[in-house]
Amino acid sequence: MSAALYGLIAEFASAEHLLQATRNARAAGYREIEAYAPFSVEGLAEATGLNSNRIPFITLLGGIAGGLGGYLLQWYTAVIDYPINSGGRPLHAWPAFIPATFELTVLGAALAAFLGCLISNGLPRLYHPVFNAQDFDLASRNRFFLCIRAADPQFDRGRTQAFLQSLQPQRVSGVEG
Repeated sequence: MSAALYGLIAEFASAEHLLQATRNARAAGYREIEAYAPFSVEGLAEATGLNSNRIPFITLLGGIAGGLGGYLLQWYTAVIDYPINSGGRPLHAWPAFIPATFELTVLGAALAAFLGCLISNGLPRLYHPVFNAQDFDLASRNRFFLCIRAADPQFDRGRTQAFLQSLQPQRVSGVEG
């Protein structure tokens, strides 16, 4: 039994070739594109179509939830659950709640940012079909790979392989999923 095709992968020798190939693939109408490089390549994320970043919004929501939760917990315990009239001060002494509220805001934002990054990156991912590609271990050393997934609406194995060959890669091969 043969496994289903995940996509076609092209191997390039330099970051410039990968970046240009990625731009050409987007211009040709391919949308399900993955690029792999041993180091950060400026402009590669935009070339693959990764424009949206939800991490700042997730961080904001985590900060608001942490701060609001911390403040409401202090208010509830001081005013509703266990009110103590100490020295004639009001039960809802909000200036005393600010330091802990601030700390919980920072904690909530940091935890939300960390978890948001993990989830949006699909981590922890112990297996990915491109790990089966020939010489893919070189992606962490000195090679650059462009994968067009079979899930792309425009994907046709013959035409896509011919398109990738026209980009002059070192090799084009199929990736079984």
